Amino acid sequence: MDLPVLDINSIPESPLAAGHLNHNDLPWVDQGMGIGFKILRVCNQTGSWVTMNRFPPGTLLPKHRHSGAVTAFTLQGRWGYQEHDFLATEGSVIREPANSAHTLIVPESTDEDAVVFFCIDGSLTNFGEDGSVWGIADGHSQLADYLRLAEEQGLSVDASLILA
Repeated sequence: MDLPVLDINSIPESPLAAGHLNHNDLPWVDQGMGIGFKILRVCNQTGSWVTMNRFPPGTLLPKHRHSGAVTAFTLQGRWGYQEHDFLATEGSVIREPANSAHTLIVPESTDEDAVVFFCIDGSLTNFGEDGSVWGIADGHSQLADYLRLAEEQGLSVDASLILA
């Protein structure tokens, strides 16, 4: 059986334009506890969002659960989850399946911040120590938070740089 031969020029292209962003063009905002944050992309079509986070040694985030999958790439430092026995280091790629819950930790013994690039699908739910929900976040709420924090901290953000 012969398969049809397709000409690259006959295949329709996406109407969406390619985008470019250099993360150095966006400032780190302080989310509290010395945690730095940048939001690089929020996708209206899929609900996915892309962030960079900078966590100082000794960081312990509240337990949270993702509704969708997460891929994390470690650019610098060491970090992990209290619920798992791995420690991510520079170059590590972490996969978090949808509906997984964990508590991010950066060892106090590390000598540098952990810098992590996260690709997140869906939302995340934050839990208090007693298991009660204290917050839900998605790409749009995080973008709004990023812009609010930048303004409060006197940082200039060109929101048109953030990829849609």
